[in-house]
Amino acid sequence: QNTCIFSLHFSMQMMADVQEYFIAQQIRNFDSVSVSGYHIAEAGATPVTQLAFTLANAFTLLEYYMGRGMQVDDAASNMSFFFSNGMDPEYAVIGRVARRIWAVTLRDHYGANERSQRLKYHIQTSGRSLHAQEMGFNDIRTTIQAFYALADNCNSLHTNAYDEALTTPTEDSVRQAMAIQMVLNYECGLFENENPLQGSYLLTYLTDAVEQAVLKEFEALDARGGVFGAMERMYQRSKIQDESLQYESKKSSGELKITGVNFWLDKEQKLAPPADLRRSSDPCKKAQVEQIKFLHSLRAEQRTQSLNDLRQCLEDGSNSFAALMDSSKVCTLGEITEVLAEMGGLYRRNM
Repeated sequence: QNTCIFSLHFSMQMMADVQEYFIAQQIRNFDSVSVSGYHIAEAGATPVTQLAFTLANAFTLLEYYMGRGMQVDDAASNMSFFFSNGMDPEYAVIGRVARRIWAVTLRDHYGANERSQRLKYHIQTSGRSLHAQEMGFNDIRTTIQAFYALADNCNSLHTNAYDEALTTPTEDSVRQAMAIQMVLNYECGLFENENPLQGSYLLTYLTDAVEQAVLKEFEALDARGGVFGAMERMYQRSKIQDESLQYESKKSSGELKITGVNFWLDKEQKLAPPADLRRSSDPCKKAQVEQIKFLHSLRAEQRTQSLNDLRQCLEDGSNSFAALMDSSKVCTLGEITEVLAEMGGLYRRNM
């Protein structure tokens, strides 16, 4: 996501603290982590790279949790996944490939139970596939992507609004995006069946091909020292940038045809009409600043004590999540972040 704040070791420590707290409190109706590939795809990665990097991150987390003494079934059962669905054919099988690799690995390598083997995932339709030109066409793209997701049995789905290419969605555009799901779920008879595309030769072929490509990418990561070693060598970042450049180059040259953008253009091709751009007004910004100042003036002693407790907790190496939750009741996000940065160090990537 290119937004690493704290050092990697400290970040992993915080993640494990959350999971450890969930296990100790027997929290079962909320997932401690959503292992996300959406931002990887939005940055320009192909479906295979998105899936491979996401699963590799998940296995790295699982290994770290187990290294902290957690049992595999306690840790894995609180993990969920989040993928992007674009227009490429591989997106039609991204969920079933993820579930196959996860289930086989958890069963055969970790000896996990059936609950842990079940991969839960959310799909959001692709934001980068939305274009400011001919914005009305974006709903067509979103419908196809939602069809992919539902046919692949995603656990939950978010459909983007057509005007997100330009602004924060309006109430009307959000209602239209929601209508895409309503029509597919309640009017499209195909989804009366649990797995409507089962047995398709093309999907079977794609499933096997994508799985092999993901496993090959695992080998590339492993050769560079795993996820952390590859990050030190800028491997993930470079690969995503290369794939993004390839996409943008094909789009610019017209080799990749995008309707209404570089192909089948209107005679009077225009950008989106001057829509109601939703921007924070100056009074809203000022009100937010004043609210933070007001919060700073409240419970000064509690805030100081709470931050000191969090600092002490991190210094002792004890579980920090309970202290973090207490701090969030009386402190601002900025104050908490400053303590975490002070105690855990900042992330610095190799140049």
